[in-house]
Amino acid sequence: MEKRNIRMGIDVGGTHTKAVAIDNDTHEIVGISQVKTTHDHPDGVAAGVVQSFTNCMQENGIAPDDIIFVAHSTTQATNALVEGDVAHVGVFALAAGGLEGLLAKSQSRIDDIGLGNGKKITVSNSFLKKKQFNAKTVQENLDKLVAEGAQVIVSSMAFGVDDNGPEQVIADAAQQRGLFTTMASDITKLYGLTRRTRTACINASILPKMMDTALSTEHSVRAANVGVPLMIMRGDGGVMDINEMKKRPVLTMLSGPAASVMGSLMYLRASNGVYFEVGGTTTNIGVIKNGRPAIDYTIIGGHRTYVNSLDVRVIGDAGGSMIRANREGVVDVGPRSAHIAGLEYAVFTPEDEVVDPKLEFISPRPGDPEDYAAIRLASGKLVAITNTCAANALGLVDPKYFSHGNRESARRAIQPLAEYAGLTVDEAAAQILDRAVEKIKPIIDELAEKYRMEPEQMSFVGVGGGAAALICYYAQKYNIKYNIPQNAEVISSIGVALSMVRDVVERVIPNPTSEEIRAIKQEAIDKAIESGAVPESVEVHIEIESQTQKVTAIALGSTEVKTTDLLKECSEGEMLELAREDFGPGISNVRTECTNGQLYVFAGEDKKRNTCLRILDRKGFIKVQRSCAMARKTSAAEYEKLVDWMWDELAEYKGDSITRPDFYLCAGGRVMDFSGSIDINNVKMLMELEMGAYEPDYEVIIVGAALKL
Repeated sequence: MEKRNIRMGIDVGGTHTKAVAIDNDTHEIVGISQVKTTHDHPDGVAAGVVQSFTNCMQENGIAPDDIIFVAHSTTQATNALVEGDVAHVGVFALAAGGLEGLLAKSQSRIDDIGLGNGKKITVSNSFLKKKQFNAKTVQENLDKLVAEGAQVIVSSMAFGVDDNGPEQVIADAAQQRGLFTTMASDITKLYGLTRRTRTACINASILPKMMDTALSTEHSVRAANVGVPLMIMRGDGGVMDINEMKKRPVLTMLSGPAASVMGSLMYLRASNGVYFEVGGTTTNIGVIKNGRPAIDYTIIGGHRTYVNSLDVRVIGDAGGSMIRANREGVVDVGPRSAHIAGLEYAVFTPEDEVVDPKLEFISPRPGDPEDYAAIRLASGKLVAITNTCAANALGLVDPKYFSHGNRESARRAIQPLAEYAGLTVDEAAAQILDRAVEKIKPIIDELAEKYRMEPEQMSFVGVGGGAAALICYYAQKYNIKYNIPQNAEVISSIGVALSMVRDVVERVIPNPTSEEIRAIKQEAIDKAIESGAVPESVEVHIEIESQTQKVTAIALGSTEVKTTDLLKECSEGEMLELAREDFGPGISNVRTECTNGQLYVFAGEDKKRNTCLRILDRKGFIKVQRSCAMARKTSAAEYEKLVDWMWDELAEYKGDSITRPDFYLCAGGRVMDFSGSIDINNVKMLMELEMGAYEPDYEVIIVGAALKL
């Protein structure tokens, strides 16, 4: 048999662990394997990862030599913190004397970190002045921390981001004793001693648990004779080598939702949208902005950390959420699900079993309210009414979707509830979905406001097995475009399989120079390569926050030569139709504004005669969606004059307030995003770093977009 190039992605869900094998050249799915997530196994969820992985290979005739990439998401970090399965942390802090020492001693002293449900990370503290720092005092302070019960050590020094040598000495001494260690300067290069040290404590607390999982999984993959590096999904949407995960396991938090987002990006042609990952018990909701998932710092125990992860909202309102009702009708949906209650969905019950259904009110688990509606069948079996039942009862779920079930079974089960509340079956089903979307809409509104998403640009992507149960009704009710991609139920595994290496470097740099930007860019490239990326595949996006003086370098790279894209190329006419469809009926005079042959800018006018733009690539993906914008073609030698002109031309004035435009630069097939800067010098400096590689007559497209007050 001819050798294949296979990418393997494994997603660890709350109920199932799913492995997907994808052909690297065609992106076709060549195998899927699913097992129950092994929460109670001695090896934890790692056992399910290995089982699904080996099953997928065996069932689909995949040879070890065929595999060029293998990665998995993991719930271990999140579960360890939620369940309090954490180690006792000892903080070994260090600072200079005088006022700096007094402040640092207070700022580096970390109280026990509450995790909710009475769980916490226990922290012991030790502090040493730098003038007392030597081999003897290091050992004495480690003795003190170990005597107090510390199982892992955090070394943290004031201004350690500038010189981490002493932190390294402490870490080396602790490792010689067989202790796991975390250096605060390894977690982030940002100032803020308390926050940096606390984040390091959280990372250290899960190190022993995560190391067990990592070593077990790695050993099993090697036992299957697969020689490629084992990659782990990060919470910010990238992957990293398992050796990096062993140092910074906290970065894997929320890697499950991250996997679904990266899978969604394959199918979301629009660059702005909201994604729903709808499971049985919970729904994860997040934003894709300008073609990238929205990222924010994770909050743990009520404290903001320096851990970058997807900005995800998790709500107990999903495909399997049960119904709460009284004589007035449906009063709530969830958070208890049929899965947790141990009940089957009525909609997935054979029609001939739904005989003489009777309404019962139950408390699914001890302590739950007693008004959850369930249906007792003539056989004595108890089944649940869920969001999925309601959506099927109304005929909203297309047979091609995973959520599709027996409509008649659902309607028969909802009938007793409808009669109890004096409603028709359709009215009761609509009430169920109304209660469900009422809980979701405030989240959508808050995210849209936070990320300045214009309603006419918004589209939904539904993934997860329960997607059709919620997204169809919500989109219909609020007239929003939506898409449920093929294989939505395994989209997370697809996202893992096709993810790229991602790493981030953050620095506080007042008035950064070109040399400093080049240095942080190179550092990000180096870190991505350390995490497993092929050097020639790495690209870096730079962000400068003028108010906080924070510079962020985000590096993305592949573990091998860039793979074939998912979709075939479109003609200009096809791209024009895609742009016209995305603009919607409110935009007229849709036309090609300009192109460089690889990227196309399409324009149209809204009712106020504002020019709206869409930038599309040859695959038909919409890279940028903006209103009140303009695009001009120019050369590498002349672009700066155009940027200066647009800076003033697109400025928005209102009273004493002024907002400046966002900029995008199209060069070849790349769209470089310089949005968010309020300093024209920063914009031009970042552009110059990119433009320096081109000849003076090289053609580029500059896009400016006004920010309306």
